[in-house]
Amino acid sequence: MTGMQPPLDDFWDDLLECIEERRVVPIIGPDLLTVTVEGRETLLYPHLATRLAERLRIPASGLPAEPSLHEVVCQYLQARGRREEVYPKIRSLMKEVTVAPPAPLVKLARIKEFDLFVTLTFDALMVDALNQARFGGATGAEHLAFAPNKVQDLPAERERLPRPVVYALLGRLSASPDYVITEEDTLEFLYALQSEAKRPQLLFDELQHNHLLIVGCAFPDWLARFFIRIAKSRQLSMQRGETEILVAPHVADDRNLVVFLEHFSYGTRLLPCNAVEFVAELARRWEARHPQAPQPKAADAAAAGEPLADMAPGAIFLSYAKEDFEAVERLKTSLELAGLDVWFDKHRLEAGDQYDQKIRRNIKNCSLFVPVISGNTERRLEGYFRREWKLAEERALGIAEHVPFIVPVVVDDTDAYTEGVPERLQKAQWTRLPNGVITPEFEARMVRLVRECRKRERGHA
Repeated sequence: MTGMQPPLDDFWDDLLECIEERRVVPIIGPDLLTVTVEGRETLLYPHLATRLAERLRIPASGLPAEPSLHEVVCQYLQARGRREEVYPKIRSLMKEVTVAPPAPLVKLARIKEFDLFVTLTFDALMVDALNQARFGGATGAEHLAFAPNKVQDLPAERERLPRPVVYALLGRLSASPDYVITEEDTLEFLYALQSEAKRPQLLFDELQHNHLLIVGCAFPDWLARFFIRIAKSRQLSMQRGETEILVAPHVADDRNLVVFLEHFSYGTRLLPCNAVEFVAELARRWEARHPQAPQPKAADAAAAGEPLADMAPGAIFLSYAKEDFEAVERLKTSLELAGLDVWFDKHRLEAGDQYDQKIRRNIKNCSLFVPVISGNTERRLEGYFRREWKLAEERALGIAEHVPFIVPVVVDDTDAYTEGVPERLQKAQWTRLPNGVITPEFEARMVRLVRECRKRERGHA
């Protein structure tokens, strides 16, 4: 069976069998990110590149019709711009572009045997797709990322993961250069991944011992070879039982890559297919074998008594009154764009004892507790958020006074020191963020506090 053949029924049967056995890890790239912007369907990253060129005042005459982020940055550097200035601008652009999870990602998310996704993009759209497809819109998937200066690994072996994980192997969006936008960034990330000290070992154990479905990643020849070699952690010509399936429309046009893989990487199969169409066909065949009941909406899931989504270890806990939901969701989104894990009860279920244990556990395990103060919390003399505040106060009693744990935020013009706020919260350093809009200073502080917390957990402080 050569790498040039289109997928036949035998291929699909074999692939579906392996997915059913949870032996396939999908690796997704930017060619799957079809989004609708201003009524027009486009790929997200070329759209971001065009917007970035406008923001940086780079003349369109010096760029291709659909430039890449790499090409835009190169033009900016040629005009004596500074590389470090680009990353926060991309983060700002992502805030302005509100897009729904692309249909290909939602189709993949509905295949529940996929419990570990590796993405080569810096956005959170695969996480959003999982939350939509499996959790009725509530927060349920875990988003982890690699960066040479900040290594995250899986929280456990794959069979013990408490919830689906999306791992951003080339970094996650932030205001710092902690994610890939240029070819130099790619080189540095792959170089760092070769280091035993920096490599996320649990993740790479899964990549080495499972089949890899690489979809929507338009690798150049050198990167395709290098990426597969790093993922499999051994010489490609060595006998192995796992397969890599590389799906991209022009992958077979690169004769050098084809010849190399045919002679030295017998386990790699090339499929010159449109990535979006491939995912659609995979989803169609999967659903034919596994008819699914309609996914519940978030409110329906809450009414049915489904458990709250698990919290990522060391996440920031947001506690709020339900009337402040919009401001709190804006606050949460901004902190996540800064690369932080954030948890809150999206629906303010206030369902009593059945939720108490998880709330207690999450407050016990969070890195920072953020009570959101407002006129609404002042007016409500009873509410589940007051129980959360009490639990946070109890945990704070066991934390040294100079170590920040409770970080109150005021989202309107409410007085910081009122009778409705417990004494321990009044003693903490308050921040006023009207309507939940964060400031650069607050973002930097939260990033620093979370990093300090993680250092203490590792025994480095």
